[in-house]
Amino acid sequence: MVEGVTDAAETAAAAERAPSWRGGFGRLWSAAIISRFGDSLRIAALPLLATSLTDEPTLVALVAACGYLPWILFGLIGGAVADRVDQRRAMWAVDLVRGLLIGSFAVAVAFDQATIALLMILAFVLTTLQTLFDNAATALLPAVVGPEALGSANARLQTGQMLVSSFLATPAVPLLLAAGIAVPYAANAATYLLGAALIASLRTAPRARAAPLSGSGLRADIAEGVRILWRDRALRGLCLAATLCNVGVGGLIATLVLHVTGWLDAGATAYALCLSAYGVGSVVAGFCANRIGRRVGRLRSIFLAGLVQIVPLLAIGTIRSVWAVLLGLVVFGFMGMVWNVNQVTLMQQRSPSDAIGRISAAFRTLSLGATPVGAALAGVAASAWGLNTPALLAAALFVLAVAALIPALKSPVTAP
Repeated sequence: MVEGVTDAAETAAAAERAPSWRGGFGRLWSAAIISRFGDSLRIAALPLLATSLTDEPTLVALVAACGYLPWILFGLIGGAVADRVDQRRAMWAVDLVRGLLIGSFAVAVAFDQATIALLMILAFVLTTLQTLFDNAATALLPAVVGPEALGSANARLQTGQMLVSSFLATPAVPLLLAAGIAVPYAANAATYLLGAALIASLRTAPRARAAPLSGSGLRADIAEGVRILWRDRALRGLCLAATLCNVGVGGLIATLVLHVTGWLDAGATAYALCLSAYGVGSVVAGFCANRIGRRVGRLRSIFLAGLVQIVPLLAIGTIRSVWAVLLGLVVFGFMGMVWNVNQVTLMQQRSPSDAIGRISAAFRTLSLGATPVGAALAGVAASAWGLNTPALLAAALFVLAVAALIPALKSPVTAP
């Protein structure tokens, strides 16, 4: 009898935690999925365009670097601004500007006016705008779904984005390019404009007016956000762990093609299957990542996910088999989604509502800044000690990340 009552209560609680598709969350989810689809089209097509404009590897690499640099330069500023402004208006305005920029770029490509310099400028400007958009989106979600539905909402957002990116957008690029070299960029522009319309239709409670932004006020806001992050033992440990992991992941991703085609002596098809394997694991985990976090605990589930990820990294780096890499990447992608969903949810739950943008900015600035560092380290390691070394380096970094989380596990469940 007691067990039946308990089960019923747990079922009711689980239902309460599921965000309603009607109203704000449905539109926010649709905007995020549509925008990610367009982003994935552009990200897949842009390197092909770059290699058609130059055969200089350094210039091609600089295009990619310009897509990371704004996070290091402006990430914290974007978070401070996101906490000060109406996040809904900031998001649709950014999407509108991005749609116009990409639309203009599509015209330039269609008329054979694209240059490597233009690609660099485009990547830099789009990512600069993204520093505001992403931080505003992270801060807006708790206002749209409420604290009891954050875990489920984050899981649905990240799963949907991974699904359209890995299994819809990437296969669509060759078809769109066959229709015209500018078509992927035109499609990306359309997704931004549609996303802007969806976000503009959201109805959220008006934010209290903050003091006008100034140079000193902006610096004070950024410093306050960093202090909040540093003083919370759980968030501090999680940020350090995420940074270490991203150094390893950045190196693994940068050299995976060399690992598969060189160390394993497999072809391009095997490499494509490896990328798909990671996507499969991530999508499957998206359906249970929030449930794992609720049952085990957000921070503990992150700790266990990092611990498990060490095993497939060691297998990838030591077993000379495509099947080992495929299986390893499925497990790695699964646990990566468990980590990501619960990391974002925990950050939103423990951060003050008026500082979520700055906390998320600190996370993104450190983690995305660590990614190119990992790529550079992995390149040196692969040249010096073998093409399988980056996977082993990533495993070592995940060991350090898990160790960094141990003090955080002793933190109180609620924010101090």
